[in-house]
Amino acid sequence: MWQQAGHPPPVLSFAGSSTLAKQIEAGAPADLYASADLAWMDYLQERRRIDPSSRVNLLGNELVLIVPRGQTFRVEMRPGFDFGHAFSGRLCTGEPGTVPAGTYARQSLEALGWWPALQGRIVGTEDVRSALAFVARGECAAGIVYATDATVGAAVQVLARFPADTHQPIVYPFALVSDSRSDSRAFLDFLKSSPEAVQVFVHHGFSVLTH
Repeated sequence: MWQQAGHPPPVLSFAGSSTLAKQIEAGAPADLYASADLAWMDYLQERRRIDPSSRVNLLGNELVLIVPRGQTFRVEMRPGFDFGHAFSGRLCTGEPGTVPAGTYARQSLEALGWWPALQGRIVGTEDVRSALAFVARGECAAGIVYATDATVGAAVQVLARFPADTHQPIVYPFALVSDSRSDSRAFLDFLKSSPEAVQVFVHHGFSVLTH
């Protein structure tokens, strides 16, 4: 592993893609940026805050519908299904237009023809984990999150998976920040190609796009 090879442990900072991008834009110290969609990576590249030559689409994910454990309802992932009347209460996801998961969620809901009936019932959160927490506490009857996030919530269960053709591919680009330290490229290479890193990513439900 990385540390066993004599490298110092990485210092990780977790937040929504937009939050991290704005922090990096403002000059927050960082060496490597991983985004949950392409748009926020493009945002930093346009502002010359990342090294374009280091940019790589490393991981993929899926979008799922979750409910509080044991509180299921019937759903069919197809146009024409009356999803708005399939459950009562609110639907949580990331804030559409700001949080990548919310943007993917809106794309799927629009593709399935469900968006108009749900607009007044959608709770947009600052990140996916917040949406997951709302559903886990029963404050939202359902939620739309990444498949990888659903696996860490014991109080929720996956009800259905959104068809991949209803939203843009969920891709996680990685890139070095423009003023990153010299050893940062070695860490990115480790994440891209080492069997140990690939095993961790797959264990947590990601698809690895570089293999």
